[in-house]
Amino acid sequence: MEFYRTTPSHDLTYSDVFLVPSRSAVTSRLDVSLAPDDGSGASIPLVSANMNSITGPRLAATLARRGGLGVLPQDLHLQDLDDAIRTVKAQSPRFDTPHDFSPDATTADALEVLPPIAGHGIVLHDSSGEYVGCIPADRLATALPDARLGDLVHGGIASLDADDVSTPRRAFDLMVEADLEFAPVVEHGRVIGTLSRRSALRGTIYEPNVDADGRLRVASAIGINGDVAAKATALAAAGVDMLVIDTAHGHQEGMLRAVSIVRDLGLDIPIVAGNIVTADAVADLVDAGADVLKVGVGPGAMCTTRMMTAVGRPQFSAVLETAEAARELGASVWADGGVRYPRDVALALAAGAASVMIGSWFAGTIEAPGLLRHDASGRLYKESWGMASTKAVRERFDRLSPYELARKELFAEGISSSAISLDPLRPSIEDLLDMITSGVRSSFTYAGARTLEEFRDRALVGIQSAAGYEEGKALPVSW
Repeated sequence: MEFYRTTPSHDLTYSDVFLVPSRSAVTSRLDVSLAPDDGSGASIPLVSANMNSITGPRLAATLARRGGLGVLPQDLHLQDLDDAIRTVKAQSPRFDTPHDFSPDATTADALEVLPPIAGHGIVLHDSSGEYVGCIPADRLATALPDARLGDLVHGGIASLDADDVSTPRRAFDLMVEADLEFAPVVEHGRVIGTLSRRSALRGTIYEPNVDADGRLRVASAIGINGDVAAKATALAAAGVDMLVIDTAHGHQEGMLRAVSIVRDLGLDIPIVAGNIVTADAVADLVDAGADVLKVGVGPGAMCTTRMMTAVGRPQFSAVLETAEAARELGASVWADGGVRYPRDVALALAAGAASVMIGSWFAGTIEAPGLLRHDASGRLYKESWGMASTKAVRERFDRLSPYELARKELFAEGISSSAISLDPLRPSIEDLLDMITSGVRSSFTYAGARTLEEFRDRALVGIQSAAGYEEGKALPVSW
């Protein structure tokens, strides 16, 4: 990357900069590879934040199925993390994870996890695990809230046999021929997943992020306190593919010690460490054993660190400096936080990030943890919160005595509750992935780049005023 006809005199955010088009021989977005070079195995450079309201097993599996990587949060108890990792590993890389219910559950129960929209659905199994039937999600819109789900199954939906859908294109064609928008996928009489026409179509474009055994990859975070070695060893035994050693201030002795401990275990699992914003921190953490550095202090939507402490750094400049330092040492960086639009993802990659970590943007999706709620206007939303907030502190330290917990809460910071609305046009994380990767692929073509490495080399970045940034936004109304 190089700056276009300018030299910055101060640190820059994503809003301060833009990409300048260059001569290009890349004629199609589909000629572009977005695969990062960070050891994650991913085929798209997107990572979900290790926050309780962002990444659970469903979101992690969905993201990995489309080529990204989910990072489970450290606040889960070790047994729950073990279960979450194994759950992701058990999901199909080819078919969607079913929304599974008992026939005795009600419409209201189903609508807490899935809006009544086309292309989605629920699968019913009885108490003995026998498949009962399947209901398209849009059928829930006309059912009474207390209606028993089992009573809504009338004749059922035609299922797809796993052996018949050898390729995503074949699955799409079969669904068109059968006039199906949604269907369960059955193997030897057992439901192993579901498919919609759109998910089958996505299977022709995205490459799943799978391990050597063909299972979906997943990462997990751990903190720097307690028995770090025992936690890391337990997660490795569960099958975790990357370990993210995480704390708000990553350039501290406790972090360096934790990274060294995990490195010396010889687990043969990439180590991610952060958060940091300087080249000095990169040097120290790589020396301690980190393979990837998580970059960002204060840019996240749920984070109040900068306003509370004045600590942090504008994210574009933080990524630019740390990525250059990491490359020289054979390491990579993840840009963590501050992305609001696909343009921001492209700019983070231009600055040198291998992957971009996304939090609040993914919180308002069907796959994110938590139940769907309606606000006063009837709009669907999910709750999100910062990982240093009072809510997060209570969950993280729920086994402490009331006295010790109260002391921890005194120093909590960050937003404890924020309603993140579901975009009615993009209610699924997969819809967001389509939008983000489409924009980033186009960014590559404007730069004349077919790979991430070429994009970093060819990207021309200009500096703009606040008015220049506003000029680039679409107008929501006529003038």
